[in-house]
Amino acid sequence: MRAALCLVTLLFLPGTAAYAFDFPPLKPMDEKGVEPAILADVFGTWELRDAKGKKRCRVNLLKEMAIGGRQIEVAPGCSKVFPVMGDIAAWRLQESWTIDLIDPLRKTRIRFETPDERYIAIGDDKDVADIDTFAKVETRTPKKK
Repeated sequence: MRAALCLVTLLFLPGTAAYAFDFPPLKPMDEKGVEPAILADVFGTWELRDAKGKKRCRVNLLKEMAIGGRQIEVAPGCSKVFPVMGDIAAWRLQESWTIDLIDPLRKTRIRFETPDERYIAIGDDKDVADIDTFAKVETRTPKKK
């Protein structure tokens, strides 16, 4: 009976959230060789989305350093929309403008690559499909008559 219970446990264990996709290592971006204005575009508010664009979550990629990468601010409630975001502690800018979101153990949990003009998510977490800069809508004050 114990052997059967252990076997059932082992069969279901690999599908749990504790396991993360194993990303190939990348070199950090050589930021000294990049024009500062272009590099500055990476920092700021971004929006994560699912494939249909219905689930959304905002993050702020900060310039300040953190353990294992740079600081990140994750919007409240983001982990309810995308559970993996509850594990995110920092981010890294890698070669080829790849953005990695990492956990406290410095393991990449989500990788965003840019094969064209937009970033797409790579890895096991199928909920997050892409990330894009958050476009702030200008609010206009009504003209007085």
